[in-house]
Amino acid sequence: MTALVPTENLRAGRRPSRRRPAPLGYLLLLPPLAWLFIAYLGSMAVLLVSAFWSVDSFTGQVVRVTTTGNFGAVLHDPLFRTVTLRTVGVALGVTVIDALLAVPLALFMAKVAGPRMRIALMVAVTTPLWASYLVKAYAWRGLLAPNGPLDWITGGHSIGYGLPATVITLSYLWLPYMILPVYAAFARVPSSMWEASADLGATSGTTLRRIAAPLAFPGIAAGSIFTFSLSLGDYIAVQIVGGKSQLLGNVIYGQLVTANDQPLAAALSFVPLVVVLLYLFALRATGTLEQEAR
Repeated sequence: MTALVPTENLRAGRRPSRRRPAPLGYLLLLPPLAWLFIAYLGSMAVLLVSAFWSVDSFTGQVVRVTTTGNFGAVLHDPLFRTVTLRTVGVALGVTVIDALLAVPLALFMAKVAGPRMRIALMVAVTTPLWASYLVKAYAWRGLLAPNGPLDWITGGHSIGYGLPATVITLSYLWLPYMILPVYAAFARVPSSMWEASADLGATSGTTLRRIAAPLAFPGIAAGSIFTFSLSLGDYIAVQIVGGKSQLLGNVIYGQLVTANDQPLAAALSFVPLVVVLLYLFALRATGTLEQEAR
């Protein structure tokens, strides 16, 4: 039974008061907030502090003396600047490729495919997520290898290892993360809008461009956050199929493991973080994040 509302409140145009969450409900937020502040923000704070340290040139030990030389090297070294631009370009390329592949497939799944085919396609999209990251990366290494399957098919014109192989591999790895939010966005578009557009004489292309695309763009933006940020920080696939190509993740790994320069690696780690924040602010300026939240 619904609760009775006093008639004087209805006559006065008042809305019934909503019950506030019990204090116990706020306690449910403590574990995730504690994990966020201690594990994530705490580690970021330690990383920031260590970026101001230096390494003794004689002993190779980290010296806890405050210096801004690491950030100066990150900003002024042409090698780091070149690697940063290359990494951002690869991340943007992967994002564009995944969007071009995801939009038609997600549209077909949401508005064209029947229930059984939709389930089959959803399983096909999510099945690669069950496999190991390394298995998928090494599978592409085998496909792109000299004298490999693609080399046989193309008659000796395989692209081999390098930046193109890196973009192809990363596009494959992160494609499901683009398809799922775009599919959810298309699924929220009412079918009646398509029918009304057709009744008004609009072609399928006009309906897709003027009705479906604006409504589905928040899903594309949400998927691009995954593909862009994951590509920006990846270094394992680059080592497997990238040949001699270097991205930010590889440079950070090299400074930390090979050069044993933890402070410089910490300073370099803030470059992809700043790039991702700028990307999020750019998306927020378009208003797509607020539309996705609604």
